[in-house]
Amino acid sequence: MISPPVSKTSSNVLGRTNDPLEYISASRLKCFQTCRLQYFFRYVARIPTKTSPALLVGQVVHAVLQAWNLARWRGEDASVEAMANAFAFLWESKAEEQKMQWKTPEEEATEKAKAWRILEHYLQNSPIPLEEKPEAVEVVVERDLLAHGLPPLKGVIDLVRGGGRIVDFKTTARTPDESQARHLNGVQLGCYALLYREATGQPELGFELHHLVKTKMPKVVVTTLAPMKLQQIQQLLRVMESYVAGVEAEDFVPSPGMQCSFCDYFTDCQRWQGSPLPR
Repeated sequence: MISPPVSKTSSNVLGRTNDPLEYISASRLKCFQTCRLQYFFRYVARIPTKTSPALLVGQVVHAVLQAWNLARWRGEDASVEAMANAFAFLWESKAEEQKMQWKTPEEEATEKAKAWRILEHYLQNSPIPLEEKPEAVEVVVERDLLAHGLPPLKGVIDLVRGGGRIVDFKTTARTPDESQARHLNGVQLGCYALLYREATGQPELGFELHHLVKTKMPKVVVTTLAPMKLQQIQQLLRVMESYVAGVEAEDFVPSPGMQCSFCDYFTDCQRWQGSPLPR
């Protein structure tokens, strides 16, 4: 059985370490695939960054959905009204925690309204019945990969529905292309599959990506995906092997592309001169 739900955040659960290879996680793999120099700035040099309004919105939305799932698991009040109260508290606490610096009070009001608008829409139109009890919420799992010559894999699964349907919540500004969902999220879902199978001894029933789309009229787009096949797991292990080899070799080079326009380390990257850390 999967461990009972926990209310800790992923960052607190996984902790922080000066050794980037103490463990593997889906977020570390994804960052390394996106840009190796970005990975260096984030996980090796640990250069601090400011929290953007979009990131704060994502954090608060995720936290409220976690509270919603926990309330359903515990048989507590999971109504829209109860979640509105949770949202108000979490917005203030996370904005303070992240030391948000708003340009104007109007900017904060706009972002706060946007966050609640997509949350309210999801809660009122969720494909998950209010009375359905989750199998697990924000569960922390670790899997030993020593047999593959790799560091352990660690992760936090957002939600597991009955029978082993793994759910991941995402906020996005654009309607996702469902045909690309498996390709774009393959690494993350593969990690979830390995972790779920470690925790339960059973294969997952499948995956659901719940996209909360931040358009003028909010939308909920659910993409249902089949369980991971052996070939896909083998591909993931190969990605992990490449990741470990790259970090061990200190192969931290930039990958210029469209992602640069919203990278937290754009200025640091411009100063990069070929050495591990810009001088």
